[in-house]
Amino acid sequence: MAMENTEETTRDASRDLSRKLTELLDSKQYTALRQRLEDMQEADIAAVMDSMEDEDSLKMFRLLPKDMAADVFALLEIDDQQYIISSLSDTESASVIDNLMADDATDLLEEMPANVVKRILKNAKPETRADINRLMQYPEDSAGSIMTVEYVDLKEEMTVEDAIRRIRKIGLDSETVNICYVVDQKRVLRGTVALRYLIIRKPDEKIGDIMNENVVSISTTTDQEEAAALFKKYDFTAMPVVDRENRMVGIITIDDVVDIIDEEATEDIQKMAAIIPTEKPYFRTTTLETYKKRMPWLLILMISATFTGRIITNYENALAAYTVLTAYIPMLMDTGGNSGSQASVSIIRGLSLHEIEFRDFFRVIWKEIRVAVLCGITLAGINFVKLMLLDHVTGTIALIVCATLVCVVLIAKCIGAILPLVAQKLGFDPAVMASPLLTTIVDAVSLLIYFNIATRILHL
Repeated sequence: MAMENTEETTRDASRDLSRKLTELLDSKQYTALRQRLEDMQEADIAAVMDSMEDEDSLKMFRLLPKDMAADVFALLEIDDQQYIISSLSDTESASVIDNLMADDATDLLEEMPANVVKRILKNAKPETRADINRLMQYPEDSAGSIMTVEYVDLKEEMTVEDAIRRIRKIGLDSETVNICYVVDQKRVLRGTVALRYLIIRKPDEKIGDIMNENVVSISTTTDQEEAAALFKKYDFTAMPVVDRENRMVGIITIDDVVDIIDEEATEDIQKMAAIIPTEKPYFRTTTLETYKKRMPWLLILMISATFTGRIITNYENALAAYTVLTAYIPMLMDTGGNSGSQASVSIIRGLSLHEIEFRDFFRVIWKEIRVAVLCGITLAGINFVKLMLLDHVTGTIALIVCATLVCVVLIAKCIGAILPLVAQKLGFDPAVMASPLLTTIVDAVSLLIYFNIATRILHL
């Protein structure tokens, strides 16, 4: 409750701040507005601008001090970034790009039309163009595509005093100065030095003598999700990125990893809900775009669900003789779907965290079988009491329903565990095998089990 109250208070304060800034902008009190912005955090300014109309957002951006503009711009939603950069003059847009970190500039330009990109890069600094062009060459979603090339590099022969002097020179334009990277003349990564060690060391000590040579690095071609897993494993705030020759080409910082985790989690959730993934926020996605993302899987699932109808049709005689059987079809299908979903979500999460691999196939199945037996027997026992005392059905019908329940839970959990493992082995995203698709498969299997047990016990 306390957390909810805190969140509500924060939202109220944010709305109040947004209203006050908008009032200053509407009344053209630009000097007062600029002074107010100078005292604010960049993230708070970006949040206010994201909630504004495009024209008002552009006006506010023009009022920002130059030393804040690039930082605020990097925090805006991509649609707002595109509108602002397209509305600025060539000189203004080039200034923004030059002051952005290379990875942020690359992310922006990758989403923009080619003619706009050409115009912006034409006026940018040569070194900025070179950095952006280099990052754009790496495969999408690779470590190389999300790294930044702004970092502090040192040489082994430097003294601590030389290193501190270099940090003062280039540190302001670097993504981070907490960790410095030691490279040789061919830019091969040799080690790292933390800023706190430089501060406490003697000025004449050599970097090569105090550096940490046990360096964990990421390859430029490493998938971004795997890179995020390495951050979690080693608990780093920044990691170096190297090419095939172990030459250092950039770094990835923890803020990039947070974005990756958020992006990958959102993508998995969308796939598990049978939605084609999109990077746009809900309210920034048009109705037509949302329709296009949802319709294909709805169509596939609708067609696949017709098999359920075919199964029911094939057992019309059994249903006609014992109409009471019909009443328990929804319960059995829902329980099966829920059981399968529980297993699949657990396995998918384990796969994404690298806690489970395909070689664990039989261990996973054996565990799910044991869990399914316990769950199935518990559900069947409770359901048997309910059928006899509340529904007043015969013992035979109760036996059919409860036996089916145990079998359905067992089969559903096994299917829910097997599908993600097989999907990953075949190179597909395991998340696709969750919820809707799994439920459709389990529904059909549940009906087959139900009617087969019924026909055998009732001799239909």
